This record gives sequence, C-alpha cells and structure tokens, in this order.
Amino acid sequence: MHEPAATDLTLWPLLVFFGAAVGLVVVMIGLSALLGQRHKERATDTPYESGIIPTGSARIRFDVKFYLMAMFFVIFDLETVFIFAWAVSARQLGWTGYAAMATFIGFLVLALFYLWRVKALEWGTAKHRMECRL
Repeated sequence: MHEPAATDLTLWPLLVFFGAAVGLVVVMIGLSALLGQRHKERATDTPYESGIIPTGSARIRFDVKFYLMAMFFVIFDLETVFIFAWAVSARQLGWTGYAAMATFIGFLVLALFYLWRVKALEWGTAKHRMECRL
C-alpha cells in the first residue's frame, strides 16, 4: 500500500488556513459591495482631520533633515530591540554574549560619534546656532 508522504500531512492545515483567509476577504468585500451605501456628496472625498476643514494642499515640501532624523530614530530604536532580547537571555549567553553585546553597543557609540562629528545631528543653520550661543 502507498503511504502518504510527510509533506502531504503537514501541508493541509496551511492550505485550509490560506483558503479560509481568502474566502473571508472575498465574503467581506462582496458583502460590502452589495450592502454598502452608495452616495456621492461634496464632502465624501475630503479627508477628515479631527473635525477641522482641510485648507491648502497636502503636498508640502519637508526639509531633508526631517527624513534624516526619522531614519536615525528608526536605526537607533531598532537597536533597542536587540539589546532587550540580549537582556532577557543574558544569563544563558554568558560572557560570550556579554562581549558580543559590548561590541555591538561600541559600534552604536562609534556611529553616534560619527554622526555628531559630521554634524548630521545639527538641526538649525550655522548662523542660527551662533545666535543661540550669544
């Protein structure tokens, strides 16, 4: 007799889950299309901002420094996840894990020092900074 392969037995729950997820999405979109309200008013396509009527264009140019600060935040914030994971399992990792984390934090400090040296963390212009020092 033919024995089923191990992959045949372990793959069917994934297929059932995938089918159920796709089916649920199709049913929800279908019911929304059938039962949903259809109206077109002047305020239908305008964004709702906490009850404030929007004015002007949404296409505002931001300074590059906003995006630079956002990238720095993401980079340095992501590192806290690694440090937290290390802290949870510090006893199991022992001195080898401690040395690895010390090296990791050392690289973070070097990166922060580099950013400070190239003045990537400076927000205002040089003239504005001089005025603030006086």
